[in-house]
Amino acid sequence: MRKTVTTGNAPAAIGPYSQAVSTGGFLFCSGQIPLDPATGKMVEGGIEAQTERVLKNLEAVLAAGGSTLAMVVKTTVYLADLADFPAMNAVYGKFFGQAPPARATVQVAKLPAGAMVEIDAVATTA
Repeated sequence: MRKTVTTGNAPAAIGPYSQAVSTGGFLFCSGQIPLDPATGKMVEGGIEAQTERVLKNLEAVLAAGGSTLAMVVKTTVYLADLADFPAMNAVYGKFFGQAPPARATVQVAKLPAGAMVEIDAVATTA
């Protein structure tokens, strides 16, 4: 069974995709960028503020899909500048703690809306 997941506590999809899809005991979360769901605007500040907003958005999507950050098994981090890795990593570590998920981090040429960071995730729901 396949179910789409939507929440107003994270930015709405800005294209033909779902915030997340739940199937087979897993939740596949689309990439989140640092848009404030209340205003629809990019958060102010540097990579730290953007990473925190991204992870809060991801947390809201996970909750709507019956999961949590502790149940995330894999993330992919997309950075506009790999030089931001140490600062992003410090914020990321605060959200995932002692048993972080598997992760890949890549530098990309450009992210939607001029974001500095985007993160997607796969989590369990059971």
